[in-house]
Amino acid sequence: MEDSDDPVAHHYLSSAGDSEDPNQFSFKRRARSSSRYGLSVFPPGSSSSSFSSAHEEWIPPGRRFYDDLTAIDWIFEYTKERLRLRKLDARTGILGHAAKIFDQSQIWIVLIGTGIMAGVVAALIDIVAAWLGDLKEGYCTSSFYLSRNFCCWGLDATETCSDWVTWSKALGTASKAGAYVVEYIFYILYSILFAVSASLLVKKFAPHARHSGIPEIKTVLGGFVIRRFLGAWTLIIKSIGLCLAESSGLWLGKEGPLVHVACCCASIMMKPFSALRKNEARKREVLSAAAAAGISVAFGSPIGGVLFSLEQLSYYFPDKTMWQSFVCAMVAAVTLQFMNPFRTGKLVLYQVKYTRGWHDFEMVPFCLLGILGGLYGAFFIKLNMKIATWRKNSIARKYPTLEVLVVTVITALINYPIIFMRPQSSELVANLFQECSPKTEDVFHLCGSGTGKPIFLLLLSAVLGALLAAATFGLQIPAGIILPSMAIGALYGRAMGLVLQSWQHSFPTARIFSSCPPDTECVTPGTFAIIGAASALGGVTRMTVSIVVITFELTGALTYVLPIMIAVMLSKWVGDAFDKRGIYESWIRFREYPFLDNRDELGDGGGSIPNVPVAEIMTRIEDLVVITEAGHTVESLDAILRDHPYKGFPVVTDVRDAALVGYISRSELRFALDQAPREAECFFSASGAGRGVCVDLRPWVDHTPITLPACSPLSLAAALFQKLGLRYVLFAKHGQLQGLLTKKDVFFVMNSSEEGVAPIGRRAGVGGAGSGEGSRLLGDASSVVSLETEAEREEGGNLLGSM
Repeated sequence: MEDSDDPVAHHYLSSAGDSEDPNQFSFKRRARSSSRYGLSVFPPGSSSSSFSSAHEEWIPPGRRFYDDLTAIDWIFEYTKERLRLRKLDARTGILGHAAKIFDQSQIWIVLIGTGIMAGVVAALIDIVAAWLGDLKEGYCTSSFYLSRNFCCWGLDATETCSDWVTWSKALGTASKAGAYVVEYIFYILYSILFAVSASLLVKKFAPHARHSGIPEIKTVLGGFVIRRFLGAWTLIIKSIGLCLAESSGLWLGKEGPLVHVACCCASIMMKPFSALRKNEARKREVLSAAAAAGISVAFGSPIGGVLFSLEQLSYYFPDKTMWQSFVCAMVAAVTLQFMNPFRTGKLVLYQVKYTRGWHDFEMVPFCLLGILGGLYGAFFIKLNMKIATWRKNSIARKYPTLEVLVVTVITALINYPIIFMRPQSSELVANLFQECSPKTEDVFHLCGSGTGKPIFLLLLSAVLGALLAAATFGLQIPAGIILPSMAIGALYGRAMGLVLQSWQHSFPTARIFSSCPPDTECVTPGTFAIIGAASALGGVTRMTVSIVVITFELTGALTYVLPIMIAVMLSKWVGDAFDKRGIYESWIRFREYPFLDNRDELGDGGGSIPNVPVAEIMTRIEDLVVITEAGHTVESLDAILRDHPYKGFPVVTDVRDAALVGYISRSELRFALDQAPREAECFFSASGAGRGVCVDLRPWVDHTPITLPACSPLSLAAALFQKLGLRYVLFAKHGQLQGLLTKKDVFFVMNSSEEGVAPIGRRAGVGGAGSGEGSRLLGDASSVVSLETEAEREEGGNLLGSM
């Protein structure tokens, strides 16, 4: 290492190390001292010894805030919580007991309030979306604000509803062909109106309300900070936009966005309670419970919601969070039941009950449905990602509302002529799940004698629906993919059920059907629809247990749990054979969110981490900007911050020995310097105080960063990042700093190794004459979220906002 001309810091011109790392923490810490801002400032002639005892007793009271697009410090947050509880336990007397009771009750107040709020919002969305969806076909003359079901409440399917008037009848169109054209036009116009309105609301008022929200929720629960993403304005726009988007007829669903809505409710409910609001780790425990409430109101499945949060979303899910999630999901389901938006007692429109069981010969088509679900999931994810990549790199990125308009027009033109594509997805799924019985309202003519045309239309609808859903998921509107996946699976599942039923009707005496009782229906096509829906959802999301439980809670048929389990298992196996990522993980990777799934396989060449030592990947000390522990002024440290955009700096004893003292983040240093006298000297160790006015920066330094030897396997370092939620790891030998590895480096290595790109190649110049270029390549390749964020800003706002 060369000596630096700068007496304040030894640094190298490089873009490596910690440059633009969104995963480095940023907080404002207050130290105990007489200074207004917590700074320890010593006048000339004094020393820092008077501060020693105070510094040893100093306990960091907390971080004022985390910067946008940074990761939280899990260890610090839980340490802060333990210290808070220790201080609370020390209180005695009546006030002390009252404070303890109130502290323990806060979490339950928030969870119950979140469940109630989520249930009310979900019910309102159901009611409004149903009315707007029916408005495309006509209106209620007695009460314009009523949907068709409520307008014609109490009438049988065979009775004529005089209060409901179609648009062709309202305009006085006499001919049948003319009526069809008029209703076709109104269907298209209202679809455009609703979809474009949703897009404009999202673009103008809350860009973070678009899409599903689950990839972002998963990233937030993993410890990432996205400001305004869970705010009140996002909740309002997401709810209104979801009503408009769902009623537009686009192939999307509200189930995923309801998870985002529930988390917004939880974030709002936590505002009055500082113990939850100011602790990012506890906040994420509450958000995990809120996510369970979102699925609970989406499917009427509280247990499935808890498992969904555990299996799909939560990065850290302790036992207490399981119980909290259950309470929140239960309260949400009870609230939705009380609201009874459909006036049928059902929590969701497509809840069904089956009276018939299944037979052994049906297991083969059940397994085939599972395989088809895995193939469909792999195809859908691949197609959706290709469309998203095209959208990101094309001119469509600059005109998101125009893209919504084009997709809506195409969807409306295709939907209306096909009977299975015209209704909303929830209504379609409800009819596909139904058993055929004399009491069943056969809207789609699925229970008649002729099966050829329905089978063809079912398969055609499944193919067209898959293509339209792939184009829709990713538009700048609130849109989920859970219900469209279920609808597509139900379409081809019902088609397979009709084929088997027709075969059984044609050859009732065949040996394969010997278990069928005479003169009764043997095959229930509705069960094939629900198993197809479960397999398709499993193929798209790669979930397993939660899908089985959600499906069971939807049907209440315990006898069908086994075939559902087998179909979901096969769909996951087949899907994983193509790519182990589900749709949400694919979008996390596409948006380059720095999320490391703690369930990913690592090491020994069997996972996504190459079997190499950390020394081949880390940023070496030659490429780092380091700060020495003494000899600084406020001006010189300001110059370092001004000249180098890195998010943190290792602190060492001196240039030659490079003995590691600690690590200080850019935000910590910036905050401390802003409050310090401009002429003051700064030091990071007890022996560094000078004779003039001095500022002790030790309280802002992480003196015990996680360190490893540079010869450690990369899989070990990656496991630390995954399991502990770290943002950086330092590497030292006999106390001397050797290098640094950040979370974004591990993220880059995991992704590049899966793509077959040599992750070490980006450091071709490290340690040699070309180290500068090698470092610059690292900075470009690992600037996590910066590219996508810029794209979002061009679309009219920063998608990544704040909680």
